Amino acid sequence: MTALSVSKPSLSPQDLTEAELVDAARQRSEIAVRELIRRLNPRLFRVARGILESDAEAEDAVQEAYLSAFAHLREFREDAQFSTWITRITINAARMRLRGSKLTESYDRALGVHQSDAIVLTFPGSNTESAEMALGRREIRTMLEAVVAELPSDLRLVFLLREAQGLSILEIARDLSLNPITVKTRLFRARSRLRASLEKQLKGGFETVFPFDGAKCSRMTHSVIELIKNAGHL
Repeated sequence: MTALSVSKPSLSPQDLTEAELVDAARQRSEIAVRELIRRLNPRLFRVARGILESDAEAEDAVQEAYLSAFAHLREFREDAQFSTWITRITINAARMRLRGSKLTESYDRALGVHQSDAIVLTFPGSNTESAEMALGRREIRTMLEAVVAELPSDLRLVFLLREAQGLSILEIARDLSLNPITVKTRLFRARSRLRASLEKQLKGGFETVFPFDGAKCSRMTHSVIELIKNAGHL
């Protein structure tokens, strides 16, 4: 089944809410599953990358999380947001991979959260960016990634969720099952470890750290769709 099983056939997948896409995914709509993966890829990759030490490991953890989530989609309780539920599964997958273990059937029931009140820092850019500007942005991203990657994983994860993903302190605390004070402390320690001069020069570029879009996003989406099909869940 590839057509969206929703009551708004005139809308494209991009116009549908997360809940509508989940309902369609339960009916084995490939279009809905693809759209959910496309929307969630950046967040889940950053969550996994905040825990693990390489992009490849993070991608593997995200893929495991997708397969587990869609295999158990009918167990998802809608008193929580799907994005929060699968974030918790991704955290479990990454932590188990970090310990050298395989993902087990331990699915945390995530609490509902309010819309984030955090402001995601933005990096100046334009549609007419010159080659020099594009090169500068790539160099800045490389420098930022190097600095952030040096943070301990517990600090790096909180930092990425706050600065790159724009989650509030309360959302991070609920996603990670931490006290909000602990989140604030780790965030403070993470920021303190970044060089003051680097932070002053590059403040506002953290949304470019560990990106997951373009060809990389498309490749992940295609790979997960094929695996879900092979597992008989689509």
